[in-house]
Amino acid sequence: MKSILYQKYQTDSIPALKAKFDYKNSNAVPKVEKVSVNIGINARNSESNYADNIENILTRITGQKPIKTKAKKAISAFKIREGMVVGAKVTMRGQRMYDFLDKLVLVAIPRIRDFRGLDPKNIDKQGNLTLGLKEHNVFPEIKSDEVERIYGLEISITTSAKTYEEGLELFKTLGFPFKKNIDN
Repeated sequence: MKSILYQKYQTDSIPALKAKFDYKNSNAVPKVEKVSVNIGINARNSESNYADNIENILTRITGQKPIKTKAKKAISAFKIREGMVVGAKVTMRGQRMYDFLDKLVLVAIPRIRDFRGLDPKNIDKQGNLTLGLKEHNVFPEIKSDEVERIYGLEISITTSAKTYEEGLELFKTLGFPFKKNIDN
């Protein structure tokens, strides 16, 4: 079963982007290539199951087992040694990526408290969107009564867009909720 965002990309985004940017071919239209979800681990936290909790949460949210990221060099100010686990990340492509984007746009983002829209400034010059969530419990897999600690996570959505304008238009046609007033 195809996801809602993938169907929207096929039926709405491709024709709209072809018309706006004068693409000759549907394959030239920018598309979402991958989604990376990352949770950083506090180096000062000495709990033994801290990294395992984060791994479990990422697995439940994304449906994919995360890999642990390790420090490349020691930073004494942060009490980080080389090789120490400093985070966990998941990179999704294909159907799993679109399923996650469905969940993010249609379920998780509307559950964020005091949400006023995504900031278009979160899109870089190449048309990729990066957003940070302060709470992981906006995802439906996380039950509020089982949350012991709130984890923030970073979501990077990589596209094949070449410019900021192409990326912004792609995300708008996919239904990402951006702020109405860009001046804020």
